[in-house]
Amino acid sequence: MALCLITFIHATANAQTDADAIMMAKNNFCVGPMYSGSHWTDYWEGTLKRTNDNLGIVSTQMYSVMGNYGLTSRVNLLFSVPYVETQASAGTLHGQKGIQDLSVWAKWMPFEKKVGPGTLSLYGIGGVSTPLTNYIADYLPLSIGLQSKTLSLRAMADYQVGSLFATVSGTYVFRKNITIDRTSYYTTTLHLTNEVEMPDANQYSIRAGYRRTDRLIVEGIFTRWTTLGGFDITRNNMPFPSNRMNSSTLGVNIKYSLKAINGLSLIGGGDMTIAGQNVGQSSSLNGGIFYVIDFSAKHKASKTLKKA
Repeated sequence: MALCLITFIHATANAQTDADAIMMAKNNFCVGPMYSGSHWTDYWEGTLKRTNDNLGIVSTQMYSVMGNYGLTSRVNLLFSVPYVETQASAGTLHGQKGIQDLSVWAKWMPFEKKVGPGTLSLYGIGGVSTPLTNYIADYLPLSIGLQSKTLSLRAMADYQVGSLFATVSGTYVFRKNITIDRTSYYTTTLHLTNEVEMPDANQYSIRAGYRRTDRLIVEGIFTRWTTLGGFDITRNNMPFPSNRMNSSTLGVNIKYSLKAINGLSLIGGGDMTIAGQNVGQSSSLNGGIFYVIDFSAKHKASKTLKKA
C-alpha cells in the first residue's frame, strides 16, 4: 500500500495559483471550483514496485474552492479549501471523506525586467496549511490527509520570450508533528508515544510552454517531491504518516479564457507519476471554472455616481 495524496496536495492547475508565474491585477479576485480525480493499482513499497489484491484500484477525488486576490499588482493572496473522498475497489478497508486542509499563500513579485530578448520575473511565495477537521491521518492509503500543519517557502523564476516561457521553482516545506490514536507504534524502532515526528520535505518544479494570459496557456510540468527523512513501508505492511514519500511526476495544464464572457476561464490538465518511493503510481485529471471579479471597476463606478 502507498499514499496517493501527494499528487493532490502538491499538484496545481493553471489558474493563477501559488505555483505559476501569473499575477492578478490589483483589486481583482479570481475564484472558482476545481475537481481532481486520481487512481492507482501499482505502487512502490520502498523501492519495490508491486500491486495488492486487497486494495485493487485506489482512487481519490477532490472538490475544492480556490481563490486569488490582487492586493497589488505585485502582491497576491491565495487560498484553497478541498473536500476529499478516497476508496479502494477490493478488500475490506473503507474509504474516507471530508474537508481536508485550509491552505493560504502570499505571492510576491519583487523583480520584473527586460533581459535579452525576453522578460525575467522573480517571485517569493510563502504559504501555510492547517487541518479543518479531525480526520484520521493514520489510515493510509485511504486517509484524506496527513493532519500536519505546514509552512512552505518558495523561490521562483520565470523567463518569457514572446508567447513562450519557462518557469523554475524550489520549495521547502516545514511540517509540524502530529498525534495519532495509538499509545505506541513502530517505525524502525519502537516509540512509546502517540506523537509522530513528521519529516520536512522539498519540491522543485520546471514548467514550460505557450502563454498568452489574455486567451490561452498551455504548459508541460515536471515536479519532484522529496521527503527529507522518514522510513520505507515494511514488507506487506500499512503505510505510515512519517514514511519517506518521494515522487516524480509529468503533467500538462491548459487554460482558456472565453471571448464571449469577459473574466471567465476554463482550466484542465492531468499528470502521472513516473517514479516514486512509498507512493502510488497514480494518474490524475483535473478541471475547473474560474471567474475574475474586478472590484476596482465597481469602486470607480461608485465614486462617479456620488459625484453625479
